[in-house]
Amino acid sequence: TKFIDETPELFKWEKKRDRATRILSFIGDTIVNGNPEVKGRNRPKQMTLARLPKVNVAKPPPPGTKQKLDELGADGFAKWMIAEKQVLITDTTMRDAHQSLLATRMRQPDMTAIAPYYAHMLPQLFSVECWGGATFDVAMRFLREDPWARLEQFRTAMPNLLLQMLLRSANAVGYTNYPDNVVKAFVKQAATSGIDVFRVFDSLNWVDNMRVAIDAVRETGKLCEAAICYSGNLSSPNETKYTLDYYLEMGRKLKAAGTHILGIKDMAGLCQPNAAYTLVKALKTELGLPVHFHTHDTSGIAAASVLAAVAAGCDAVDGAIDAMSGFTSQPNLGSIIEALRYSERDPGIDHAAVRAISMYWEQVRKNYLAFESDMRAGASEVYVHAMPGGQYTNLKEQARSVGLDDARWPEVSQAYADVNQMFGNIVKVTPSSKVVGDMAIMMVSSGLTKEQVLDPAYEVAFPESVVQMMRGDLGRPEGGWPAGIQKKVLKDQKPLADRPGATLAALDLVAERKKLDEKLGRAATDTQFASYLMYPKVFLDYARDRTAFGDCAILPTPVFFYGMDPGDEVSVDIERGKTLIVRFVAMSEVRDDGTRQVFFELNGQPRSIVVTDRSQVAKRPPQRKMEAGNAKHVGAPMPGTIATVKAIVGQKVAKGDLLLTMEAMKM
Repeated sequence: TKFIDETPELFKWEKKRDRATRILSFIGDTIVNGNPEVKGRNRPKQMTLARLPKVNVAKPPPPGTKQKLDELGADGFAKWMIAEKQVLITDTTMRDAHQSLLATRMRQPDMTAIAPYYAHMLPQLFSVECWGGATFDVAMRFLREDPWARLEQFRTAMPNLLLQMLLRSANAVGYTNYPDNVVKAFVKQAATSGIDVFRVFDSLNWVDNMRVAIDAVRETGKLCEAAICYSGNLSSPNETKYTLDYYLEMGRKLKAAGTHILGIKDMAGLCQPNAAYTLVKALKTELGLPVHFHTHDTSGIAAASVLAAVAAGCDAVDGAIDAMSGFTSQPNLGSIIEALRYSERDPGIDHAAVRAISMYWEQVRKNYLAFESDMRAGASEVYVHAMPGGQYTNLKEQARSVGLDDARWPEVSQAYADVNQMFGNIVKVTPSSKVVGDMAIMMVSSGLTKEQVLDPAYEVAFPESVVQMMRGDLGRPEGGWPAGIQKKVLKDQKPLADRPGATLAALDLVAERKKLDEKLGRAATDTQFASYLMYPKVFLDYARDRTAFGDCAILPTPVFFYGMDPGDEVSVDIERGKTLIVRFVAMSEVRDDGTRQVFFELNGQPRSIVVTDRSQVAKRPPQRKMEAGNAKHVGAPMPGTIATVKAIVGQKVAKGDLLLTMEAMKM
């Protein structure tokens, strides 16, 4: 007994993680209730297990642009870009391509599986855009994934390539303005976690709103690519707002602000070939900065604009791997490479490698049929509504969620164009594009006309996002807001006189982190705190689900979205060297308390999970269980019966006081 007395660590057991039970709980819940993300949608006839290229990725990959940045530093790297004859290529498949084509629903395991093959087979890439934008909140909100874990895995898998993200300047990766110190903290964490290139833009092209983010990126030593958002039609002699002088003046301001690279963000695919050539040539001649051109293929002719930009001296261009290109995504990366082969701007990328990786994505994409749009060809209507490619499929999802089916989509797109004109023909990119979309959907679902909205005497309950934007919460557009609509929206409210970040008090990060620790019942990590700063409620909901179901990102995509059929067997790697073999056996009929018992074999041993069937009405209430993290709940140490209650309501009790006694039959 002396040994026991002198060795207290014998009783310090590691907390049981019980990952298998939690994963089975999620699979069981999906089997019984379905995944709401795919309910009522087209299901693939056969789920596909994608085959990876036959390349040895165990050895270190060849050096790439990541090593070049580490060697030269950000300023030196920008000079290297200008000196390069080859045009540099960014692949957008793991961010903007799936955001645009599949409503941002691409899952982590499908991307991280192919990531090391990028490092080995496409080391000539300039960068891989794989983070930021809508992918951040969608990962937590709909896919039950940690966006920071995704980034960490990308960094490990692609140590030789620059990792690129989309940063909404003062909006970071959110849909509202944050205090300046929150933006700085987020940028610092993103750089620490692996981001090398920050494409910074403002949803209204207001440079003052971009300065804090630009400064924050420069302080990290990473590459800042401040972007001009392209709007209007530079080729038209009738264009009076978004002229060449407008873009050159914005470029001058961004250069003075300290950007390393000048981005052209053609988020709707409006920049026609002649306009692309004119704009790139003028910016290169006037500013002497490397220029990076980004567009979308909604119209069907974006590849011509990319080639025109290259001919004008553009230093880097975006494309998406063949199987994830076209339509609202980026133009075909493989075709761009082939079109430039044997020219002096030849990017030097192996087309066979592109094809091999594209074959993988072609197979993966079949599993995401539920999120495909019904777009079958390029749409010249984009020149009418000017909807960003990244918003197109997401806005369709939003419209469906309020009962506007595909047959009414033309009404939504026309309303989108009408709202844009009412708001003064603004730059439309997240979050300003979201506000235009909110208003368009409200108009169609409520039967409102443009004339009614503009009529000062007609009462309209504007969405809160519209009120916030007109107040100046997102910034200020070129020329300001149309006075009539702004007055009607704001009523008696006064618009902001300065940029939003300047009016927001700095957030007490220490106090805020303490609040989060209390809500979680444990110390939050740096990345968890960063997620909470961006999306408090979304993160807390995700954390609750993570506690209940574990890390759902380890599940194969077919199981995550559709569960399993009786007899199905799947292997799940919970960590390196630890694999669960899960076989779904059967499911019971619904019981009186509204639950079903789901039977599995786990590594050959029988296991069962009790799941509430949310489609049923319970005939008797289920037994309550303690909620993890709820300080007002005390879990019973055993199944049993309360024999006596010693405390009364309102009584003051201290630690160690007897509250009640329980008894149970000896088993």
